[in-house]
Amino acid sequence: MRTVMHIIILLVLVLHVQQTVSNMVQCYSTFHLTDGTCSDIIWNVPLDDCCMNPVYGFQDEDGVCKSCRHASWTTWSPWGLCSVSCTKGVRQRRRACYGIGECPDPHLLGEIQTEPCEDQSCCPENGAWSEWSPWQPCSVTCEKGIKKRKRTCSNPPPKCGGVCHGNSEETENCDTGIVCPTHGGWSAWGNWGACAGTCEVEGFSPPQQERHRTCTNPPPSVVPRGSNCPDSSTDSQYCNGLPFCSVNGNWGAWSEASACSVTCGVGLQTQHRKCDNPAPKYGGQGCLGENTKKLLCTIPKNCPADGEWSEWTAWLDCISPNDRQITCKNRMGRRRRLRDCLGREYGGAFCNGDPVLFERCYDIEGCTAGPDQQIPRALWSEWSKWGYCKPDCGESSTQTRKRVCIPDISKYSDPNMELFAGNPNINCPFLADREEIRPCLNLPPC
Repeated sequence: MRTVMHIIILLVLVLHVQQTVSNMVQCYSTFHLTDGTCSDIIWNVPLDDCCMNPVYGFQDEDGVCKSCRHASWTTWSPWGLCSVSCTKGVRQRRRACYGIGECPDPHLLGEIQTEPCEDQSCCPENGAWSEWSPWQPCSVTCEKGIKKRKRTCSNPPPKCGGVCHGNSEETENCDTGIVCPTHGGWSAWGNWGACAGTCEVEGFSPPQQERHRTCTNPPPSVVPRGSNCPDSSTDSQYCNGLPFCSVNGNWGAWSEASACSVTCGVGLQTQHRKCDNPAPKYGGQGCLGENTKKLLCTIPKNCPADGEWSEWTAWLDCISPNDRQITCKNRMGRRRRLRDCLGREYGGAFCNGDPVLFERCYDIEGCTAGPDQQIPRALWSEWSKWGYCKPDCGESSTQTRKRVCIPDISKYSDPNMELFAGNPNINCPFLADREEIRPCLNLPPC
């Protein structure tokens, strides 16, 4: 019996080790919501330990960075550049879903949105050059130089970013016929002379050494008279590198480990040491190796995860605030919509704001249209805005706009269509042209 118990215990330990190994991930202290990347790696730890902190990220066997937070959409990126110039194209914007689980999307907006655009209203037209200007004076007052003349891109000027091809400036050699004076120039410095001493006395200035040069490269001319060389013909400097005895550095003891960098989940501790046992001196070698090392530490406590609002629900039914009838009446009721605070765990902050939103409304559920009714007639709406291009790539993408049958609400005190709730029982006159579809041009290939 005892032998059987030993075998069972060994099997449980083996299964526990296999499960722990299979859940090991590379844990990072920072997950970037802007591009879905991880940084500041901590250690290889179990996934559950890493994700005790919802701001952390991790990589498992597939090598893709993943967030520990509750899954949510990022905000839409700015609209990209128009796909073509000088004609109509499309532009796109994107968003991404990061976190554990699936992102809710009640409005079915997707990850990419595409709409038409026009980069610029005209195409480049090149210009033409004006006539050359007269030659400018020679660039020197003696011997040979150059002269220049210019022209402008103005006959006609370019349009919409066009250019003129060719050079806007020409040069030509010129000769003044006058001899220039020769100014003196220094020759190269000679070699440094011997130092005034053979060693450096600690606490005093080092000995000096000198070098010399002559004004012969070239010498100044006599007729016409050239200028002498400026500054001094002698230079001096302190002697460097005179020997002191060198002392190589050696590490001191490691300091005590710092406190864990976090108060929950996985973090790091740090230890330091100094190169002062002894410190290097007089050209001695520094200490080899690192002066800092990091140790893994784990606080077995889940980190707070702040709550995040879900999307608003659709508006609920419009109801009367009292016992009076409001359906098909010029009397306002009230409706509401809800949202939930999701993902709050371990003492994280509550969502900021209200979970319920109220709004005034008119109830037109099942209302009929007629001259003696609150809704006198049914009529067709104006054209809606053009929708997004679908699909988001390829040559078959199109966009749509529609007209819908709506009630005449002119008899109501506040004729704002957004305040009306319910589906009236109305029929508009026959209209063949209710929907328009047009192609989206120059989308990227799928």
